[in-house]
Amino acid sequence: MTVESVRPAAPQAAELSTPPLAGGGVPGLGHGLKLVRDPLGFLARLRDQGDVVRLRLGPKTVYAVTTPALTGALALNPDFKIDGPLWESLEGLLGKEGVATANGPRHRRQRRTIQPAFRLDIIPEYGPIMEEEAHALAERMGSGETVDCTSESFRVAVRIAARCLLRGDFMDERAERLSVALATVFRGMYRRMVIPAGPLYRLPLPANRKFDRALADLHLLVDEIVAERRASGQKPDDLLTALLEAKDENGDPIGEQEIHDQVVAILTPGSETVASTIMWLLQVLTEHPEHADRVREEVESVAGDRPVAFADVRKLSHTNNVVVEAMRLRPAVWILTRRAVTETELGGYRIPAGADIVYSPYAIQRDPRSYDGSLEFDPDRWLPERAKDVPKFAMSPFSVGNRKCPSDHFSMAQLSLITAAVASRWRLEQVSDSDDTTRVGITLRPHRLLLRAVAR
Repeated sequence: MTVESVRPAAPQAAELSTPPLAGGGVPGLGHGLKLVRDPLGFLARLRDQGDVVRLRLGPKTVYAVTTPALTGALALNPDFKIDGPLWESLEGLLGKEGVATANGPRHRRQRRTIQPAFRLDIIPEYGPIMEEEAHALAERMGSGETVDCTSESFRVAVRIAARCLLRGDFMDERAERLSVALATVFRGMYRRMVIPAGPLYRLPLPANRKFDRALADLHLLVDEIVAERRASGQKPDDLLTALLEAKDENGDPIGEQEIHDQVVAILTPGSETVASTIMWLLQVLTEHPEHADRVREEVESVAGDRPVAFADVRKLSHTNNVVVEAMRLRPAVWILTRRAVTETELGGYRIPAGADIVYSPYAIQRDPRSYDGSLEFDPDRWLPERAKDVPKFAMSPFSVGNRKCPSDHFSMAQLSLITAAVASRWRLEQVSDSDDTTRVGITLRPHRLLLRAVAR
């Protein structure tokens, strides 16, 4: 498919107009206050004001894209690059030399380095690790104690990433540090994205000091992982070895900073998004026991009396549909930004060079224009005979084009396996102190999901 096949026909330059300004801005802050107070509702309502609308974030003008077709055109159009408020806020975590924030030749070279770890023929090699970690999570949930789903979800996500991609068997304590630090860092980065008050974030205020400590601990964790591998002298066939032996465009070894930033990109955004999705899946199994029962029945029909295995995942069609539907309603990555490389056109509007563009997978994936019963949890909407009615680009949980997440199949396999392992053993119920309402940061996850497992 070419960019031109998804890009709306461009009007003549004289016909291009300026997108309408969204209502409800506040002098000085623009729409930033609304994005802090009710970001999901605010973005979901923007389509009623146009396919492309202007927002004011402090002194900046940002262009919000609201339709599936235009988000697809935006993602596939080389006139727009990875940049803007989201990525600027993430650079403090991810650095400027990792694959998540790089553009152009550097990004292509980095993709070539990491892509082999996620080839379809390689992923089954990770199966035993995924099985072990999924069943270990299910076993911990059956302890009879209240389960803190934030820490447990981060633990399993980080351990799978570390053991599969970094060959690390030392992640228990570090996973706990990571989960605590990420919660602070991602919340602080969201504030910095929507309220760009740069100098204020350098003041020695308690919230700023807490953010700085958490960020420093994340980078210290990565330095420990790289240093331990170098000291060991071992070269297992994994992603960390590939990074340590990678060459740059001139054939020289890549720099220490790039290695560091690449490991950060493996451990943090990936673990944060997968862990957030695991939390929502556990919430879904609790809120919709009828689908948990169907998952259990499907696992029994495939696996019989034995524990569900990695090799079973492709046969678990309803389980996979439960995962996809959870990601539709509660996408971990709910907001994305791009920047115009040059003056260009989008949806019949002129987009100036250097302009920032924002769009929300959360809003797109809940739009009643694209989905019947858009707010209902309905995994059967992903049955082949119904999925064909979903508009193109109305569901792209791993993005599209050259920014498509390279670990999409890796992530789906572990999410389906974890869902099957838990639902086949336990019924889940929330305890009195649980709060499954949505906490908005750079990612979405429940505020404080506390569950108790009851034997089936």
